[in-house]
Amino acid sequence: MPLLPDRVVLISGGTSGLGAAIARAAAREGALVAVTGRRREPGEALAAELAAAGGNGSKGGKGSKALFVQADVADVEQARACVTAAVAGFGRVDSLVNAAGLTSRGTLLDTTPELFDAHIAVNLRAPFFLMQAVVADLVARQAPGTIVNVLSMSAHGGQPGLGRHVRREVGLAGLTRNAAHAHRWDRIRVNALNIGWTDTEGEDATQRRFHGAGDDWREQAGASLPMGKLGQPDEIADFVVFLLSDRSGVVTGSVIDWDQRVLGGFD
Repeated sequence: MPLLPDRVVLISGGTSGLGAAIARAAAREGALVAVTGRRREPGEALAAELAAAGGNGSKGGKGSKALFVQADVADVEQARACVTAAVAGFGRVDSLVNAAGLTSRGTLLDTTPELFDAHIAVNLRAPFFLMQAVVADLVARQAPGTIVNVLSMSAHGGQPGLGRHVRREVGLAGLTRNAAHAHRWDRIRVNALNIGWTDTEGEDATQRRFHGAGDDWREQAGASLPMGKLGQPDEIADFVVFLLSDRSGVVTGSVIDWDQRVLGGFD
């Protein structure tokens, strides 16, 4: 049996990288998927791919199993409009994944107000208002639901070059727990993943732009890690789908470390 049969799942930042992997995994498990992104071409291509692979959903927009919503979630009204579009297309939203995020570098000493505000807008404010809109829909329908927020291990402190990034991670971890507590009696489960070093298009661009990495950076990175490889988006996607599904039981308010390095462990 699929894990998400006819479940309507909205994924912010779902058109590339980890978000796209989550969209594919959710669709494979029977979900009707709405993905958001700023770029129309990859978003429409992914929606077409998911629709072709999964056939027609029972309650999708015009019978489709997938929907692309072009939006810059840094803008609150565009973020809210994503939920409105998903409801218009599928009739409801059952689950939300906040996967959109900026990863540009900035330390405590060199981060500008503009960079700080940009990260807060995409990485913290957008998840807040997406959660607000989805939870409002669930509460109005008196329906259970699930939310997964994608963070990183930087929530525990992070590298010096991620000074402004850490502020978002800590904030979203707290928001996850607060929302889970506030809506536990509404049967809305809210959890988060602190993901470790992962092989995505965005990470490849970051390594090349900020760290001067060459074509073999993945191999070098893997050799430095216990499991001999970077985390893979499809592995994380399967875990996210599990948390969205009923198979994860009653768990809520958990911020789970998805990494191969153990926090607090020393050699």
